[in-house]
Amino acid sequence: MSYDGVGPRAVLRSAAFLTAGALAVPLLAGCGSDDEGSKPLAAQDIAPAARNQIADGGRLRWAVDAMPQTLNTFQADAGAGTTRIAQAVLPAMFRLDANGHPQADPDYLESARVAETEPKQVVLYRLNKKAVWSNGRAIGAADFDAQWRALSGKDSAYWTARNAGYDRIQKVERGANDREVKVTFARPYADWRSLFSPLYPKDVMGTANAFNDGARRKLAVSAGPFAVQKIDTQAKDVVLGRNPRWWGRPAKLSELVLHEVAPDKRAAALTEGSVDVADVDPADVPRITASGARGGSPFPGSSGSSTAARALLSWAVLHGSDQQAAERERLALEQQRDSLTTYLRQQASLRDFQVRKSLEPAYTQLALNGSEGPLADERVRRAVAHALNRKELAEIVLKPLGLPAVPVGSHVALSGQEAYADNSDALGDQDAAQARDLLADAGWVAGPVKEQKTAEKPAKSEQPKTGEKAAGSQGQGSQNSAGGGDGTDTGGQVDHGADDKAPGPGEQDRDHQEQRGPGLAEGGPGGRQLASDGRGYADDHFTRGGPPGAYAPKGTAAPAPGAAAGPLAKNGKPLTLRFVVPSGPGSDTLRKVADRVTAMLKKVGIGTEITKVSDESYFRDHIASGQFDLALYSWPASAWPATDARPIYAKPLPAADGSLNVQQNYTRIGTDQVDQLFDQAVATLDEDEQTDLLRKADARIWAAAGSIPLYQRPQLTVVRKNLANVGAFGFETPVYQDMGFLKKGAGAGGASPKG
Repeated sequence: MSYDGVGPRAVLRSAAFLTAGALAVPLLAGCGSDDEGSKPLAAQDIAPAARNQIADGGRLRWAVDAMPQTLNTFQADAGAGTTRIAQAVLPAMFRLDANGHPQADPDYLESARVAETEPKQVVLYRLNKKAVWSNGRAIGAADFDAQWRALSGKDSAYWTARNAGYDRIQKVERGANDREVKVTFARPYADWRSLFSPLYPKDVMGTANAFNDGARRKLAVSAGPFAVQKIDTQAKDVVLGRNPRWWGRPAKLSELVLHEVAPDKRAAALTEGSVDVADVDPADVPRITASGARGGSPFPGSSGSSTAARALLSWAVLHGSDQQAAERERLALEQQRDSLTTYLRQQASLRDFQVRKSLEPAYTQLALNGSEGPLADERVRRAVAHALNRKELAEIVLKPLGLPAVPVGSHVALSGQEAYADNSDALGDQDAAQARDLLADAGWVAGPVKEQKTAEKPAKSEQPKTGEKAAGSQGQGSQNSAGGGDGTDTGGQVDHGADDKAPGPGEQDRDHQEQRGPGLAEGGPGGRQLASDGRGYADDHFTRGGPPGAYAPKGTAAPAPGAAAGPLAKNGKPLTLRFVVPSGPGSDTLRKVADRVTAMLKKVGIGTEITKVSDESYFRDHIASGQFDLALYSWPASAWPATDARPIYAKPLPAADGSLNVQQNYTRIGTDQVDQLFDQAVATLDEDEQTDLLRKADARIWAAAGSIPLYQRPQLTVVRKNLANVGAFGFETPVYQDMGFLKKGAGAGGASPKG
C-alpha cells in the first residue's frame, strides 16, 4: 500500500535550502524555538465517546495488510499485525499519548522512576498490585529478568531483531517486595522508558527455543484486555477475545478480529461488509465520501433494462438487421445494467462508513544515494535540495484531503514531539540560481551531451553487491502500517536496531549513467567515497573537497539569473539521476510527487530517468540494496529518537569481515559529528540537554543533504459510523478496551451493535 522505509521499531509500524555560491552553513545548533513541537499539526480523529455510551459486546473486524508471521515483536519478521496484537494482549510499561509523549500505563505501573544515578543508573518499577498473567501468576521481576537476558545480545541462540537499550543493562532484580523491579544499567540510558514495552512472560523469553518458536503462532500466556483465541490461516483471521483475568476496565467488544485484506482490495471489502475498519489510500477517499450523494449514473447509457434490450432485439429482427449484432447489443446493455446495479448497491453500503483522517506519525522523504556517482558530491545533493519546493510537494498530497500541508522540518521528530524543531535552515530554501551555481562549481555545465533517455523503463533484475551489510533486510515486508497514506511503505514496520546487519546493495548497468555501488535507502553507506570520508563535505563547509575534476573549468560563467536550464554534462556525460518509484496500485500519489520532483529538477538542468519497479522488489532490490539515485520512502517518528534515529543516520563503518555495515542508513551519508551527538543524547538523563543534542544532530543531517523530509503522511481510516474510539489515532497508542459500537440513539450513527 505504501513505501516508507522500514520502521526503527516493530511497535508501529517515508527539499530543502542558503546563500548563492557558499558551501558554508550557519552554526549548527537547534534552530527552532522551544514551543515548535508543542502540538501535532492535525488532531486525531477517532469519534471519542464515553464508555457508558458504548454497547457491551460486538465483533469488530479490522483489515490488516497480512497475517502476522510471528507474535513476537522482537523477531525480524514481525510486522504491523504483530504490533497490533501485542498492544491488545500484552503489558506495556509506557504508552504514547496524542502528542506522542510516553506516559506510564496505570494498568501495569504504579510508578517508574530513576532512583539512582551514581555510581550507576537505577530504575525502580512499582507494578500494579492487580497485574497478573492469564495463567494467574503475578507479573514480576522474573519476567523483566527473562526479557533482558533474551534481548541483551549476549546469547546468540536467541534470534532477536534488536537489543538497543537492553544491551546497556547490568542486572535486573527484585526490589523491596514482589511488586518492585530494580533495573541497574551498566551505562546510562536516557530512553529507559522504551524498554519492557511490550513485556512478554518468562514462558516466552526464558529459553531460546521458546523465544524463537514458541510465540510465533500462539501466545498461551498474556496480560491485556484481550487474549489470542484463534489464528485461522484459511480465513486469514486472528481472533482476539476478552481476557477473563483482566483487572482493568473491561473490554467493550467481545471480539476483535484482524482480517487480512490486500491494500487494493480494501474498498471492496468495505462495500461487501467483510470489515468494519480499514486504512485506505487517498484514491479511495472520493468514492467513500461521495457515497451519500445523489446524482446521475456514472455509466452513460446504462439505464436500459432487460425489457428495453429485448425490444431492441425484436426491432432489429423485424427490420432485417443482423440478429447476432442485435444480440451482442442486448448483452452489452444487460451488462451495463448489472454493473450499475452493483455499483449502486456498493455505494449504498458505503453510506454506513466515514473517513476519519489525521496525520500519521511518519514522514516521507526524498532520499539521495550518496555512495558514488554525481550525488557523492555534496554540492550536487545540495543543488537537488535547492531545486525543490517542499511546500508545493506537501500540498500535492495533503491539500486535497483537507489536511495541513506543512513541510516537515526535522529528521528526528514531528510536530507535537519534544525534540521537534524546524532545522531546514541548515540547508536553505528553494533557490534555482543557487542550485545552478552549485552544479557549475561541481563541474556540471551546459555543453555537448549524449542523447538522454526520457521514457520510463522497467527495472532490470538485480542481485545484491557483496561487501556491504544493510540492517533489516530479513524483515522488510509490507506495513503498513500503518498503511495507507501517500502510497509509501514502511516496509512491514519491522523493527531494526542499531546492531542489525543484513546483506545489502546491489549493482546494475546504468546505460548512459555511471555504475553506482550500494545505495542509501535504509541504512548505510556504500561505494568508494562517502560524504563523510574525511573531506569534510558535511561538517567542514569551508573545505572544498570533492573528487578530482569536480570543478568547472576556470573562467566558466555561472548561468544568468532566471535563465532556463538546459541539460548539464561533465566530460560529455549528462547529469541524469535514476529515480526509482513503485508501480503498485497504492502508489499513485507517490508517483505524482515523483513527477513533480522531476519537473523541479529539470528547471535547474538535472535530468532524471524514472524506473518503475514492482512493490515486492522496491525495498528489497532497490532501496536496501542501493540501486537508485533518488527514491521516495518514509520513516515512522519514534518517541525515542536518540535510540531509533541513530541507525538511520549513522556513518557507515567497515564490519569485521571487511564488508560495510550500513545499518538503516540507505543514503550512505553520515558524519562522525552526528554519531557523537546521538551517542551523547542517548546517554544523558537531562531531558532538556537531550532535546538540544538531538536538534543539533538534526541540523547536521540537514546540512549533509542526504535525506530531504517532505511531508507528514496522511492517515486515512474508514470506519463504520457507529463505531467509537477507533479511527486515525495519530501518535496515540490505541486503547483497545474502550473501542466499541455506540448504543442505539447514542451519538452519530446510533445503529445497533453488531453481534
